[in-house]
Amino acid sequence: MAKLVLIRHGQSEWNALNLFNGWVDTKLSDKGIDQAKEAGELLAAEGIQFDQAYTSVLTRAITTLHLALEEAGQLFIPEAKSWRLNERHYGALQGQNKAEAAEKWGDEQVHIWRRSYDVLPPLLDSYEETVEVQGTTYPAFDRRYADVPEGELPLGENLKITLERVLPFWESDISKDLKAGKNVVIAAHGNSLRALAKHLEHISDDDILNLEIANGQPLVYDLDDNLEVISKKTLSK
Repeated sequence: MAKLVLIRHGQSEWNALNLFNGWVDTKLSDKGIDQAKEAGELLAAEGIQFDQAYTSVLTRAITTLHLALEEAGQLFIPEAKSWRLNERHYGALQGQNKAEAAEKWGDEQVHIWRRSYDVLPPLLDSYEETVEVQGTTYPAFDRRYADVPEGELPLGENLKITLERVLPFWESDISKDLKAGKNVVIAAHGNSLRALAKHLEHISDDDILNLEIANGQPLVYDLDDNLEVISKKTLSK
């Protein structure tokens, strides 16, 4: 039996400002740093010994992983990063204030964009538009995505597309470690982790709207040899 732990990164600077973050590479806020450390304390108390760590290529997730593993006394374990674990790309919403977006388009519409499974947000019109909106943070102009075919870089995503992006990495790397009996920790983002949870728990397209993964609260799965969920629990103080 293997254990899989999912950790949503601590609060980011843009979370604190109530801005749509997505693929923009923001840092953790002071609160987010504390949340990441608390996640590590919870893991230490749980006594899970990890064999492999995974994270995205965004700073807030990487920092969360390192702070949590340091607190758990396991900073030495192997880790791998992949853009496929990035947060969902919010398209033209990125950088906008969520409250102002609700005033512009209505609470219901913004809620649908944020939580639905297969409804896309307003997309960016082109790769060139992202330069004006985000400077060099958009993947087409960021060297961390240099090996990703341009056609795979999003102009906006819903959860369905995010899941389709995450699953190839799950199949090629993460699931193989788990089937080998390794305990795995993944520090990533609200939507990439919701996508994984949907896959693991066979959550319906409708019910996934109600799933929320809190910042810095590890979600622990016990998995059988076929990676079916035996049990799960959320660690909190």
